[in-house]
This record gives sequence, C-alpha cells and structure tokens, in this order.
Amino acid sequence: MREYTNGHYYSLNQYLRETFGCKVYKLALSGGYTCPNRDGSIAEGGCIFCSEGGSGDFAASAGLPVPEQIEQGRLRVRAKIKDGLYIAYFQSFTTTYMPLCRLSKLIDDAMNCRDVAAVSLGTRPDCLPDDVVDLLARANERKPVWVELGLQTANERTARYIRRGYELPVYDAAAARLRAHGINTIAHVILGLPGETADDMLATVRRVGQTADGIKLQLLHVLRNTDLAADYAAGRFETLEMSEYIDIVCRCIEALPEDVVIHRLTGDGAKRDLIAPLWSGDKKRVLNALGSELDRRGIRQGRHHKALR
Repeated sequence: MREYTNGHYYSLNQYLRETFGCKVYKLALSGGYTCPNRDGSIAEGGCIFCSEGGSGDFAASAGLPVPEQIEQGRLRVRAKIKDGLYIAYFQSFTTTYMPLCRLSKLIDDAMNCRDVAAVSLGTRPDCLPDDVVDLLARANERKPVWVELGLQTANERTARYIRRGYELPVYDAAAARLRAHGINTIAHVILGLPGETADDMLATVRRVGQTADGIKLQLLHVLRNTDLAADYAAGRFETLEMSEYIDIVCRCIEALPEDVVIHRLTGDGAKRDLIAPLWSGDKKRVLNALGSELDRRGIRQGRHHKALR
C-alpha cells in the first residue's frame, strides 16, 4: 500500500532536480496527427471541452520537423534556462494514434537531440496497442519515456457527458501495462467538470494515486468554439470560483500518496479563447493564492524521495 502525504507533496520541480540533477524545461511539440474521437473512429468533434488545437494550443507547429520544433522551443525559453535539459512533450491530440513507423521516428528525432533528457507523449488509454507499448518500452531503455493519459474523471456518468469515448477499465488496464514496462505514467484530471461534487473529484484523484506515477490537475476551462461553451451559454452549469478551486486542490494533494509526482496544480487556456472562469487568466494570482493556502494548511513539498527513472 502506498503511503500518504502526511502534510507533504512531491512536486515536479523536485522530481526533475532529483532525477536529472539540473534545471529541466518542458518543450511543447506537435506530432502532427489527430484523435480517434475526432476522425470518426470513435466519434467526431472530440471531447466536449477540447479546443480546436487538440489541447495543444501552446505547442509548436506540426508543419516543422521535430528538431526544428525543439530549436524554436529552446529559443523561447533561453532566458529561463541556462545549461539545463529539456523534455520533448508531444502535447496536441493523440500522439500514439499514428502508424508505428511514424511514431518511432518521432521519438527518435526527439531523443537524438543531445539536451533532451526525456520524451513525454500525450495520448488516450485506448490508443496503446501492444506494439506501441513495446516500442515505448524499447525507447525507455535509451532515455526516459513518459506517457500522459487523458483520464479527466473516474466518474462514468461524467465521462459519457464529456464524450471521452472509453470506460474506466480501459484506463486502468493501460496504466497497469505501461507501469509493468517501467514507463512513467501520468494521468490528467480536470477539476470542476459539470455535475461533479468535491467527492467525485477526490475519488478520481484517489484512483490516480493508486494507478499512476504522476498527476496533472487542471481547472475546467470553457473555451470558445467548443460544445462545452454552448452548454455554458445555455446556463447548464457553473464554473468553480477561485476559492473553491484552491480548496479542492489542497484536498486533492492530501488525498495523494507521497510518491506520486504532482506535475501541475492548475493550468491556463489560451486567453483569446477563454470564456470562463475569467479569474483563471491571472495565473500568477492563482498560484500565489494557492501557495498561501498550502502554507496555511501546513502542506509543503517533501524533501526525501527516491527519484524514479
């Protein structure tokens, strides 16, 4: 049984420094593919909340070769990082939903960049057939491979509403197979989905705590040109207030085992497309308020953890 936080949590920054021994920065890239929830294989239109960019609004252009995308990313962050390393993060759409040879080249192109320390792939649990997992396991022997699974919720009713397109056992099986191969597995969770209570959100986080190595917590954003935006305009749900979000994030941290790496405590959508909640557009204010509340509750970053590959 995994041990729980006892007032401490394991931040991504701490994990990266312990694992790589230096500053590491994530570069958002694009593999240039689509999603089975968009092309008709499962459904059309994607998940109800997903932006036109396939949740990769800050990723580099898919029209560029991977080394050029990485170089552009380096230039964007050069003021923030000196003599550090990078994670090549294929963020948009479903990265493993492409021919195996193309996926292999994508990973090779990233790993061949000398200062890329790891490769992270955003995908769906239902897009990880055996040959893909075997490819990822082989690549993981060269450099660490992370797989980021779009879980969002463990509540099946909510999953149907957001048109996720797979049932919870599919996530459980995918996470178990990846971890059995030593592949670092991270689950994405959205807080504030319509109709969900705090207990629903905590149940999802606890599920992740027992099935994944890391978690990304994301506030629900209502973005323009999504079906979610139409439901919001029709008054079918309300978004979280900042105080509500901060409270649930703190409770989520307390619900996680101490060895689960928290990759993100919030997120920011493209401001040009953000409809609600508007307070989330001031990310610095949100993070400052969250930091103050964590301090007030005595929740701090852990200090003594064994780094995972």
